[in-house]
Amino acid sequence: MTGDSRPLAVFDLDGTLAETAHRQHFLERRPKDWNGFFDAAGDDTPLAEGVALVLKSADECEIVYLTGRPERCRADTLTWLRANGLPDGRVFMRRNDDRRPARTTKVERLRALAAKREIRVLVDDDELVCDAVERAGFRVVRARWASTSQALKDGQEREGRT
Repeated sequence: MTGDSRPLAVFDLDGTLAETAHRQHFLERRPKDWNGFFDAAGDDTPLAEGVALVLKSADECEIVYLTGRPERCRADTLTWLRANGLPDGRVFMRRNDDRRPARTTKVERLRALAAKREIRVLVDDDELVCDAVERAGFRVVRARWASTSQALKDGQEREGRT
């Protein structure tokens, strides 16, 4: 624990802070190439709307990153966050073998965080995650500023991969 008592602002990465359009083609093949998809994340461009919101939120909140990326991507993810000038914050990632839908894993993590701290907001692009988080009683900002293919949406929901 950082000793910070400010409320938490929780941000997703892919499709919220990071543009994934350049790597979604890995998910359009059969079988989907999840390794290729995640290995290319270091080349993501930052999404201006998401970056502006996380920077503004950092004025009043401690920033937390909550992503469906697998744990094996941690080093590349931390490098990307630093390289793009995003605020420091704890990064919660999916276990490498966890294939549960993000709407399950993210609500679970938010509840654990909320047991100790106020959650001011979750910012996420996945509509199913946003719906589940709202039903769980949290405030949501829906990140509708990125390019999302049907293949990515299917992977998020059916394969529990992001």
